[in-house]
Amino acid sequence: MRILKKLLIFILALVGLFLLAGLVMDKQYTVSHTLTINKPQEEVFNYMKMFKNQEKYSVWVMADPNIKLKYEGEDGTVGAKVSWDGNDDVGAGSQTITKITNDRMDIDLHFIRPMEGDQKGATIVKAIDANSCTVTEEFYGNDPYPMNALSFVGKYFIKDAFTKNGENVKKILEK
Repeated sequence: MRILKKLLIFILALVGLFLLAGLVMDKQYTVSHTLTINKPQEEVFNYMKMFKNQEKYSVWVMADPNIKLKYEGEDGTVGAKVSWDGNDDVGAGSQTITKITNDRMDIDLHFIRPMEGDQKGATIVKAIDANSCTVTEEFYGNDPYPMNALSFVGKYFIKDAFTKNGENVKKILEK
């Protein structure tokens, strides 16, 4: 009985710590990753803005060989949308291009599973010189209390995926 009581106190302390962490952690956060690609800015941006190209470099798409992708609208333009339905590692959702300039694409992300939610992201491609540029991937998270206490885990996975995606794009474009 004493062991059960200690176990219950321990579990309640963990739950309390989780709830307390959610009170002090920000609900909004940004994950960002930048790398340099040795190709002209326009060439890189034109590649990055096409949802269809994600099939060649996105770790999320490549994590499920049986993923179902559905494309709507003209790829690489405002209003273009890709929806996905994959295994438990990939989940289901969609992303839609909401704004494009010469060096930036903003997207709305809608997640259906494993957890429903809406977030935003951006791809920014800035010229360094005529033959190289920086690519910055950004994810703007907004998690309600108490789920914001887990945002550090999400930030880690997003940053890792951005790093791998960037390495994949770099290999493809610098061939």
